[in-house]
Amino acid sequence: MDFTILPTVNAILNSIAAALLVRGWVLIRRRDFEAHKKTMLAAFATSTLFLISYLIYHAQVGSVKFTGTGPVRVVYFTILISHVILAAAITPMALITLYRAWKNQLERHRRLAKITLPLWLYVSVTGVVVYGMLYHL
Repeated sequence: MDFTILPTVNAILNSIAAALLVRGWVLIRRRDFEAHKKTMLAAFATSTLFLISYLIYHAQVGSVKFTGTGPVRVVYFTILISHVILAAAITPMALITLYRAWKNQLERHRRLAKITLPLWLYVSVTGVVVYGMLYHL
């Protein structure tokens, strides 16, 4: 199998997840609870597909070295480090946030979602930025 397409697939999945997260936020602000629920589950599923694809790619290809030099290198690694740290944190946060909604612990869900959503959105968007810098600079 040719795994070289997976970074692009991953960037697309991250972009879709980011769009779904924004849509989910808009829907909850409008108090459209059912559409919010479906949208957030779609965002979670999309992020899960991303993670599976990401792990498959890196299991086959390994690490990809950033070749940029100068100030762009500092920018890249600053974004990458924050992305990696928050990506590790967001998985359990998203799971707990979803669990609380599923168990109808809505106040606890809301409190954690206010933290989870912006971090998850940051991770999704910076994933696309990292992809662009790594593969297209």
